[in-house]
Amino acid sequence: MEDLKPKTVDEFITVSPEASQEIMSKLKNLIEATAPSAEGGISWNVPIYKYRGILAGFSLAKKHVTFGIDSLTTEVRKTLEGKGYKTGKKTIQIKFGQEVPSAEIKQLIMEQAKRNEL
Repeated sequence: MEDLKPKTVDEFITVSPEASQEIMSKLKNLIEATAPSAEGGISWNVPIYKYRGILAGFSLAKKHVTFGIDSLTTEVRKTLEGKGYKTGKKTIQIKFGQEVPSAEIKQLIMEQAKRNEL
């Protein structure tokens, strides 16, 4: 994948390892359904969605997909960690084979979109 420079979110998903594609497709669909006005593209060599600023994005690691969003709170982070996800200050790691935490991610996207509107 290092030699390929995808220009769209779909291209990024297509050239990624098969084990990661379902997670990334679910994240893409979740972002686009929750924030239909958001524009997806490639920034910093990863998929980034923008809506009045950066909304959310995701990236590929060796054994997981990382979802990044500024609105990740301590409360949501604790909920996700209780469900077996590893989190960072603004990131959620979704291991290959792990379900995408759709309800929490949808909530975060809506919160970030509201913040971006201010």
